[in-house]
Amino acid sequence: MTIEQALRRHPLPRLESRMLLMHAWPELSHAAIIGYPERELPEAAASAFEALAARRLAGEPMAYLIGEREFFGRDFKVSPAVLIPRPETEHLVELALSKADKALPMRVVDLGTGSGIIAVTLALEAPAWQVCAVDVSAEALAVASGNAGSLGAEVDFRHGSWYAPLPEKARFDLIVSNPPYIERDDRHLAEGDLRFEPRGALTDEDDGLSCLREIAAGAAGRLNAGGWLLVEHGYDQGEAVRGLFLAAGFMDVATEPDLAGLDRVTVGRTAG
Repeated sequence: MTIEQALRRHPLPRLESRMLLMHAWPELSHAAIIGYPERELPEAAASAFEALAARRLAGEPMAYLIGEREFFGRDFKVSPAVLIPRPETEHLVELALSKADKALPMRVVDLGTGSGIIAVTLALEAPAWQVCAVDVSAEALAVASGNAGSLGAEVDFRHGSWYAPLPEKARFDLIVSNPPYIERDDRHLAEGDLRFEPRGALTDEDDGLSCLREIAAGAAGRLNAGGWLLVEHGYDQGEAVRGLFLAAGFMDVATEPDLAGLDRVTVGRTAG
């Protein structure tokens, strides 16, 4: 099978076929695909490509097939143990970076870090910040730690649920989180990429607000005076999350829209 035959073999977008082919045969480049379409594939590469194409045709996300996804201009490793990074979360990172001086040694914690995209990006964009990241999944922490190591970010990773693994007296200037916020019976859980992503990182198996309630309720006692809490949530949860923040005593509570104009991140700060 030649390169061109491989690219035409399956009803996939040509770009996806190219990406899968280069993943199956790492020494292959875009230039070689264009310049030498008649080149024969090694048997091992052809077999690997066939397996990847079959998985893609079955709906498996490209990010899991090639093992990485770009976020904030950097390539992050991903696996089925973590959510696939999405552009909406870049808005959460941008807002976090706008809430504190990047040159000062702020203390930051990312709750439910997953692949580490938020914590690692903040650590790299604001090297003076002391960044901690928490996740209940040991498998997710392994992915996040690997991303921090490969990208050169200093992050303190801790295994546990929300605030539990943090030192009792630890206080932070920023708390950020992209927690599970999809309702248990939401039909989207059975559609598209979500079918393949870790269910525990998508839904709280409740009304979609239980994790957000716990984070908001515990945040004030973990923040320094004037500290900020920022959470990502569903497009239709802005009003409910603002209510949680106000009930927890936060000031300057606001919901920021994403690039599509949909409610996406709610922020609030403690007094001081």
